Amino acid sequence: MAQWIYGRNAVEGLLHSEQRVLELYAADTMKNDAIVKEALKKKIPVVYVPKTQLHRMSGTEKHQGLLAKAEDYRTYTLQEIIDGAKKKYPLIVILDGLEDPHNLGAILRSADAVNADGVIYAKNRSVSLNPTVAKVAVGAINTVKVAEVTNLVNAIEKLKDHGYWIVAAANKDSRDYRTIDYKCPIALVIGNEGKGISRLVLENSDFRAGLPMKGKVNSLNASVAAGIFLYGIESNRFPPTGEAKYEKENQ
Repeated sequence: MAQWIYGRNAVEGLLHSEQRVLELYAADTMKNDAIVKEALKKKIPVVYVPKTQLHRMSGTEKHQGLLAKAEDYRTYTLQEIIDGAKKKYPLIVILDGLEDPHNLGAILRSADAVNADGVIYAKNRSVSLNPTVAKVAVGAINTVKVAEVTNLVNAIEKLKDHGYWIVAAANKDSRDYRTIDYKCPIALVIGNEGKGISRLVLENSDFRAGLPMKGKVNSLNASVAAGIFLYGIESNRFPPTGEAKYEKENQ
């Protein structure tokens, strides 16, 4: 099954990935565009069409004049992600019932930024890889390994068997996320946008970690929370060396 990917950053990331691109549809005003030239250089068929046709084909006007037809997004097995995590402190993100493709795309982008080893979600219970995810991820859909599993609790048990500690991002009955030592293999669980993390997944987690909420709201967007947690883990594992220096720009 082919996938449609639109938007400059998403298409450019696709061209530099291992995913096979079948065709590129470009606005007929973009024959000299650098991404179009790159596609031609890679011997990818390019079809020039009016922008109105791209609107119809992509279902959006946010395609930025580029729409690629590619082979289905590659996914990995959980074992492949575990086996590929060779660094000192492996890091995997588990998504429990995430529904918004924008959140998934943003989380993939954050996962790429901290060089996470993979992202896991349950089949039929979460949003899956699609063109919206690809556009928001800005290329990270091709750099972060993603696994679809049938049962998250079973996946958690397997991760524990391989030495991972499971940290659930949940504010209720939790400890401050900054008080946890992340210098070990970690699997971070991010829950559903409205319901949070499911009961069985919470019960099988080793820690419940919360973000300090000092305002009047009691939660953050899932992808925002994931980004904070991922950089909190990164900061704990690899604190900056030396004193940071800031210089005030002369006016």
